Amino acid sequence: MAAILEAQMPLTPTSSLGSLKDFEMLPEQEVTRPIEDGSPGEMVNVDAIRTALHVIRTERDALTQLEDLYESDSLAQEGLANAVNVISTTINCGGKLIVSGVGKSSKIGLKVVATMNSFGIRSVFLHPTEALHGDLGLIGDNDSMLIITFSGRTPEILTLLPFLPPALPLIAVTSHMSPSTCAMFRSRPSHLSILLPAPVPVSEVQTFGVAAPTTSTTVALALTDALALSVARRLHPNFSAVFQGYHPGGAIGLDSRSKR
Repeated sequence: MAAILEAQMPLTPTSSLGSLKDFEMLPEQEVTRPIEDGSPGEMVNVDAIRTALHVIRTERDALTQLEDLYESDSLAQEGLANAVNVISTTINCGGKLIVSGVGKSSKIGLKVVATMNSFGIRSVFLHPTEALHGDLGLIGDNDSMLIITFSGRTPEILTLLPFLPPALPLIAVTSHMSPSTCAMFRSRPSHLSILLPAPVPVSEVQTFGVAAPTTSTTVALALTDALALSVARRLHPNFSAVFQGYHPGGAIGLDSRSKR
């Protein structure tokens, strides 16, 4: 009982979260039942708070590393600049950005499609499996493609690659730091292959005890947001007005209309 009370000690005005900073996630944390702290209706599970803080801290550190990477690494900067150029040229030539990914990466892909479209950057999502069942017809002559895959060797993506037009520019958000180590670039022309590195400092298995995409998808989301806003600024001098024009609904739309 003493161990349970120590692990689940409720937070009070005099207690501190300072000791939680030393928490290290184990592969399987024993979850104990929270106890009341004496206040009516108040129950606090310290183990849950420790876990949450560990996740937040881990993802914060990964984003800090991502910032440092694109601030200091010339290859990463070159990849980002090339990606912005390719997508901008695609849109100016009447083409569109095709985004693809599998699993949690597909959710990040759907988000970047929505963000791109809200800035007038015509984008569509193409699932690699559906592509092989007829949706390859989405791809046009002036299009470019963005693929999100942390491993760079997702089987569905590798199966799709041979069927893509050889002249299609390919941008990859992946953990790899060099195109030479990424399987998806091995059969593609180097001048049409653009790498956007999105590594994490420590694997999710090591930090959380499970390979669930968490830190890796946070990094991918931040990087694709950065890409979308960079392209928007390139294409539209007043990209804020463009966004307002394409987003008349919701609280954002109401707020923009009230300021006119």
